[in-house]
Amino acid sequence: MSAASSPDPDPKPSQHSSLRAFLRGLRAAWRSVFAYVLFGTYIGIGALAHDFGFSLPWMVLSTVLIWAAPAQVLLISILGKASLLEVTVAVALSSLRFTPMVVAVLPMLKGATTRPRHLILPAHLTAISVWVEGMRLLPTLPREGRIAFYNGLGVGLISPAIAASAVGFYMAAKVPTLFAAGLLFLTPLSMLLSITRNSRLLLDRLALVLGLVIGPLIAATHVGLDLMWTGMIAGTTAYVVHRLREAAP
Repeated sequence: MSAASSPDPDPKPSQHSSLRAFLRGLRAAWRSVFAYVLFGTYIGIGALAHDFGFSLPWMVLSTVLIWAAPAQVLLISILGKASLLEVTVAVALSSLRFTPMVVAVLPMLKGATTRPRHLILPAHLTAISVWVEGMRLLPTLPREGRIAFYNGLGVGLISPAIAASAVGFYMAAKVPTLFAAGLLFLTPLSMLLSITRNSRLLLDRLALVLGLVIGPLIAATHVGLDLMWTGMIAGTTAYVVHRLREAAP
């Protein structure tokens, strides 16, 4: 009889190991600064929803289904003032920024036995906070447990957002408008600091610096879609410089 075959390089995880990976993802989320940042941010969004006359169940459902603070603020502020088609297009365009993140993280989650349906929940849970933490932590984990871990991370970060929505909704009368608006800036500020911390390659650092310089310049010109143009120009320039540097002898 021939020698024992080598083990499957990507074995299908057992239910027990998947649960352990999921719980590990929850713990990572609760230890992340993003959990507290999201809590503060969604207090402001919950108060905003209350002021615009939306119900708490509607606010919670929008968090679960959209899971993007800027898109939710956009939805709350223009719903009722524009047609349903216009609202849909605006929210969809606002969420297009997640597409490169999903494209980047899915190859880190997929294994030999991964089926497309296993990636639906991770793709939906991908927000900036989940993506930043996932890209940092996933390489340290065995591939067979990454999907469960990422799901736990996503659930662990969306949970404080849902809880804070309720807190902000019921505190709306006691939260000053300026303070609630200020809370919305916690998320982009924390993302900037986290991305700066995680930028180790020249490609990452150059894209970050170019984005910080080009973004305000494009916004000042009022050309529209300034965030998209900033990403395209800064990202493409950084990529070209990176390739030229690699090709240099």
